[in-house]
Amino acid sequence: MNTIQNDSLADLLIQLNWQSEKARHTDVYHAEGVNVWRDHFPRPFLDQLIGSAVGDRVQWHTRGAEVLADHPPQPPIRIKRQQFNGNGGGAVTTRVGRFYPKGALSGMPGIFKANIEPFRLVGRKNGTLTVDLNHPLINREFSISATVGSVSPKARERGGTSEDWIGRLANGPGLQARWQDHPTDFFGDDAFQRSDETDDTVFYEKPRLVQHLDDAAIEVIRSIHARLLREGDRVLDLMSSWQSHLPGGLRLQEVVGLGMNAKELAHNPQLSSTVVQNLNRNPHLPFEDRRFHAVICTASVEYLVRPLEVFREVSRVLRPDGYFVVNFSNRWFPPKAIKIWTELHGFERLGLVSEYFIQSEGFDRLHTYTMRGLPRPHADKYYPQQRFSDPVFSVWGQKRS
Repeated sequence: MNTIQNDSLADLLIQLNWQSEKARHTDVYHAEGVNVWRDHFPRPFLDQLIGSAVGDRVQWHTRGAEVLADHPPQPPIRIKRQQFNGNGGGAVTTRVGRFYPKGALSGMPGIFKANIEPFRLVGRKNGTLTVDLNHPLINREFSISATVGSVSPKARERGGTSEDWIGRLANGPGLQARWQDHPTDFFGDDAFQRSDETDDTVFYEKPRLVQHLDDAAIEVIRSIHARLLREGDRVLDLMSSWQSHLPGGLRLQEVVGLGMNAKELAHNPQLSSTVVQNLNRNPHLPFEDRRFHAVICTASVEYLVRPLEVFREVSRVLRPDGYFVVNFSNRWFPPKAIKIWTELHGFERLGLVSEYFIQSEGFDRLHTYTMRGLPRPHADKYYPQQRFSDPVFSVWGQKRS
């Protein structure tokens, strides 16, 4: 049996688990072609990897300050408002709790114009801004685990760059959490406007029987649903279409699809009944209280202009402890996506959706989940132009009892 040695190549599923004040977080990265000799892992983690075989899982507990920075955490600093210049593009709107690229700052030692590493705006007062330049996980404790998918010997070493896999895994995680449990200012100004404000029924009048995610991403979403749904559940597929991404073989009592296009819904073989409704016009769900064991919503939350009303309605129609599962990726219809969605990093979008759960006041036990780095299926139309599968971002919570 092959085991990982210093001269091995391996495929690993690396996972980061951590806790914020409002949620648990799981961030997963598929690391393909890990060169154990050349690539970088923290020594305690690498020592556990050596000797492990296919199917083995190793785990290491640490904190951000030990592995994510070359210097101790810095306290937030105060700068002049004019030092935040939008990377040379003039004044930009500042929102407390939001992340911006460090290149948008001027007159800061060690920061250059092309720097896209995020910093967080944490305060604004009397013409000054307070910014946190640290990695968002710098003060968090977390565990890192790796499950071994394959191991093979390396024929020879041909040079190349060294990959920091923990750095890649941690690039994004942390942006979905509040700063010191203060709500992030996502909702100011015209956050819920769209570039196309015409009647949604006109835009969705023509059926679109197309996949919005590749098959690998869809399989990840099916696995999330398989984890949370149970045999005999009544399920509402919110903002549904011609696919529900439910796991095959799971016998559900009822699957109701509520969407915008009757023909799309009619093509969905997993639905037992359908409702055509525009939630942006009427967020009230036409169901009795506590009807469903679970509500799912995939690749659609970015179109809601009245999200808190919809989330409160979801809480109303859920049974106690029932799950609301929201999945999305990095593709959408640009004319109908809300403005704030288009401005955010993918992990910040997790924070926005988490705020919907928190501020609607009907849910607890929040969990965010991400999957990145899976290879794009060869049969996908974007292969080989895009190497990786569509990333999956998920937030779920349970109805407050």
